[in-house]
Amino acid sequence: MSALDDLCREAGLVWVYRDGAGRMQEAPEASREAVLAALGHGNAEAALPEALQRATSRAIPAGVSVDWGPGPWRLQTEDGATLDGEGPLPPLPLGYHRITHNGWLVHLLAAPPRLPLPPRRWGATLPLFACWEEGQSGMGSYPQLGLLAEGLAARGAAFLGINPIHAGFPEDATNFSPYAPSHRRRLNILHIDTGRALPETGALIDYARTIPAQRAALEAAFAAFEGSEAFDAWCMAGGAALEEFTIHQALSEVHGAYWHAWPDAVQDPANPAVRAFARENGQRLRFHAWAQWMAETQLSDSQHRAKMAGMPFGLYLDIAVGTHPHGAETWAERGSFAQGVSLGAPPDLLGPSGQRWGLAPLRPDVLRATGYAAFAQTLRAQLRYCGLLRIDHILGLERSFWLPDGLPGLYVTMPRDELLAVLRIEAQRADAPVIGEDLGTIPDGLRAALDAAGVMGCRVAMFERDWNGTRAFLPPEAYTPTALASWGTHDLPTWEGWRKGRDIDWRAQLGEVPDEAAARQARAEDVAAFDALTGGSDMAALHRHLARSASALVAIQGEDLAGAVEQANLPGTVFEHPNWCRRLPLPLSGLISAPSLEHTSAIMAEAGRIP
Repeated sequence: MSALDDLCREAGLVWVYRDGAGRMQEAPEASREAVLAALGHGNAEAALPEALQRATSRAIPAGVSVDWGPGPWRLQTEDGATLDGEGPLPPLPLGYHRITHNGWLVHLLAAPPRLPLPPRRWGATLPLFACWEEGQSGMGSYPQLGLLAEGLAARGAAFLGINPIHAGFPEDATNFSPYAPSHRRRLNILHIDTGRALPETGALIDYARTIPAQRAALEAAFAAFEGSEAFDAWCMAGGAALEEFTIHQALSEVHGAYWHAWPDAVQDPANPAVRAFARENGQRLRFHAWAQWMAETQLSDSQHRAKMAGMPFGLYLDIAVGTHPHGAETWAERGSFAQGVSLGAPPDLLGPSGQRWGLAPLRPDVLRATGYAAFAQTLRAQLRYCGLLRIDHILGLERSFWLPDGLPGLYVTMPRDELLAVLRIEAQRADAPVIGEDLGTIPDGLRAALDAAGVMGCRVAMFERDWNGTRAFLPPEAYTPTALASWGTHDLPTWEGWRKGRDIDWRAQLGEVPDEAAARQARAEDVAAFDALTGGSDMAALHRHLARSASALVAIQGEDLAGAVEQANLPGTVFEHPNWCRRLPLPLSGLISAPSLEHTSAIMAEAGRIP
């Protein structure tokens, strides 16, 4: 055992692991040394600031007295009260408290033991960008969510789920993935409805034309904005964090989308040059604040419309697993993120070649020392506008796969129990169930921990099989109750696409199918086996299968209801496949009136998923 091994274990690195294809992998020493450097070991630039070196966090049960070590302590509760004492702590209410003891600052995460399971309901999911009405122009808008939610509610749907709508990069028309955002606590302004016409681009969104046209429409709408007391109050409530975001956006207009290519003087938010820029460009800062206000107002209105229409949950929002390494979030909070590494995944069923996502990981040591403030704020920013929340790649709460630049990756252990405590606090405060996307190479014990916390998993029908035995598809009664069941996800083929092998077609073009004939034969056998299980070959049989599942929630994909063949995203590709560009085959009015939706509603009612 080497000194490097000891240091890696102490830092929580897992460099020997089994990938999603069942093969043992071992990351080289260079990878381990690079990850250690990103965590501040032997790297002064990334070292934990002195103010945080004697700070940590601890999850405790809310409302229960907790034993504490010897010596006097000072407790400050979330509401500002201060209490001095010694010995056991008094029962603390749900929330975030702080205690100083023996020279340490400990953030106390007082969480409920378990989130309640929602009743048996169903809803629909689809990508917001894919929605359209009257003409195939622009991208789906926030008001359209309200329109669709009202139509779905009339059919008994309990929720409407969409992909992430975090702030993106309007200065770079080639970067439009909803899962590679600039800032996860701000909204994508491309979904704002300005009431102005945008160019039609057909079945595929042409972002090179759409983004500049939307920006021009926003500028015109802002020029006509005469101000309001509501907007001024909103700006004041946003405080320094909002101002910092608007400064970043204005700087992007001058220097480009990504801060690492900016002049050195404005790469650091604390540099006096940044403040000088803000003073000289107040109107541009106001524009970006107004755009965020418009996005929040329109999204909030759609959630209100959904609830008023009878949807018990309304919108079902999604949080991306990470953020772009050179976007607004990392510019403002540089020290919270590991530099020189990317989040990703080892080879698995979704990505045979492995995946490097180009996302900056949050540092577990900084999270722990700061009481998980960044994580809590990110959750809170979504829960303000939804009644259901999805956490993308929730496996990252147990361990994250970090890939150093130009090197193979390895796992970094995350403080799972404390992250889950924060998740329970925020979800209970918002009265919103949480769904974790637990697909891929699942660490031992994670699903049990999620279940114990009341965090639901995802049960994808095409993967629900007896993998340790006959490989047969599981019957609906075998599905996990604490889960959301669906046919697929945005990273998987649609119902029709799977049956036709469209994902095999694409993978074969990329040279990722060693034996195409065998792959097609295996797919034909899978289709036949699934049809035999469900008793039919049409979408009604699929939806009846899902409706009868033991899982509390069922999500029907809007792409399937609309008859789409192609999937939204092909994992492991950027431009090799038209990711995040495909519009739905039907306009929203056509989807709302589609016979497939009417039939699905009847199936869900028969299964007891409509009260």
